[in-house]
Amino acid sequence: MKLSVKQVAIYFSLVACGGVIGGGAVLFGSSLLLPQRRLFQELRTVTVTSSPEAVVPNRVGTPVAAADGDNMNFIATAVQRTGPAVVRINATRKVANPISDALKNPLWRRFFGENEQPVPNERIERGTGSGFILSDNGRIITNAHVVADTDTVQVTLKDGRSVEGKVVGVDQITDVAAVQINTEKLPTVKIGNSQNLIPGEWAIAIGNPLGLDNTVTIGIISATDRTSVQVGVPDKRVSFIQTDAAINPGNSGGPLLDAEGDVIGMNTAIRADAQGLGFAIPIETAIRISNELFTKGRVDHPFLGMEMTDLNPSKKQQINAENKLNIKQDTGVVITRISSDSPAQAVGLRTGDLIQKVNRKPVKSAAQVQKLIESSSVGDTLEIQVNRQGLIQSFRVQPAAYPKK
Repeated sequence: MKLSVKQVAIYFSLVACGGVIGGGAVLFGSSLLLPQRRLFQELRTVTVTSSPEAVVPNRVGTPVAAADGDNMNFIATAVQRTGPAVVRINATRKVANPISDALKNPLWRRFFGENEQPVPNERIERGTGSGFILSDNGRIITNAHVVADTDTVQVTLKDGRSVEGKVVGVDQITDVAAVQINTEKLPTVKIGNSQNLIPGEWAIAIGNPLGLDNTVTIGIISATDRTSVQVGVPDKRVSFIQTDAAINPGNSGGPLLDAEGDVIGMNTAIRADAQGLGFAIPIETAIRISNELFTKGRVDHPFLGMEMTDLNPSKKQQINAENKLNIKQDTGVVITRISSDSPAQAVGLRTGDLIQKVNRKPVKSAAQVQKLIESSSVGDTLEIQVNRQGLIQSFRVQPAAYPKK
C-alpha cells in the first residue's frame, strides 16, 4: 500500500480531532475507508510516494523534502545514513555450572551415579547484542550487560567483516560499555539531541534482535525522563527515553534514531516482561559515560546517599505515617531515605525534607534533581535548599564516589 505524506498527515489530524473511534472506519483522504487498527499497521510500514510536493515532518514540525528516488521515504533515508555504523557484538563468558555445584552433595552424586564422567565447574555462556561506531578509528559503545564479565568480544561490521574487540570499560550504574576495535576508516553515526524530545515524535531502532542482523523497527517517543525506579531497575542511575519501537534481546546497545537519522539514544532491553514498551539511554548520558571509559576505564559517579520520590497526596500520607511527619504539600520532591555514613547524613539532610532548589535552580521532579547531581563531579559542592516543616533551609554537601557495593 502506498500513501502520500499528505494522506498520512490527514489521518493523524483526524486522530487528533477524534475522527477515529474504536475500530470503526473513517474517510481517509478522498475515498479510502480502513479500520483504525489496520490503517495504523499500514502506516507503521508505509512507503511514502515521491512527488514534487512530498514532505515529511521534522522534529519541530516544519516540513523537509523527502529523499530523492522512487518509493524512498524518510525512514529508509535515516537507516541508510546510520545503518552502516551499527555493529553486532558476540560475547562469550565463563559462568559457574549449577550442576557441578549440585553434585557436591552426596545425595545428588548417588542419584546421578558415582561413575559418571566428571561435570566441569564452569560452562560457556554466549550472548549477542548491538553497538554503534562513534569514531572512524574504532570506538564503539554498547550496553554494559552485553559485554559484562568478558575482556574481548567479536564485532561484526555491516559489510560482513568480523574483528576482535577489546572491552575498554564497563559502567554497570548506567549500563554503558566502551569497546575498541583496531580498524580504520569506519563509518560513524551522527550524534543528535535528546534534550528536547516530545512524545509523539518518530523513533527508529536498529539492531540485531534474536540474532536477526540489521533489523529496523519504528515507533514513536512514548515518554521522556522515565526514572530508573519507574522502569523497574532501581540500581541504575539513568533517566530513560520510552518508545514503542520494538526492542528485543539482541537490540541492546543499538541506536535509537530520530526522523533525520541522528542518534538520540542507546536501546536497552532491560525489562523481560515489557510488551510494546522499549527504553533507551539518552545519547548525552551514553556519550559522557563512554568518554570517561575510553579515557580512564572507569566512571566515578557522584553519590549523596539519599533516595527521593515525586510527592503526591497518597505518598504524602504514607510518608507522614511511616516517619511521624506532618508534610502538608501535595507536590514536590521529597527525601524518603538517608543512607548512614553518607554525605547527605553528614550535613544534616533528613527524611521528609522537600527539595526546593539545587545550586539555586528550582526543581520539580526527582528526575530533575538526579540529573543535576549526576552532572556534578566527586568533590564538588552542591547547595541544596529544602523545606523542612515549613522552614526553608540550605545545605552545602560534597558528593562522594558512588560505593562499589
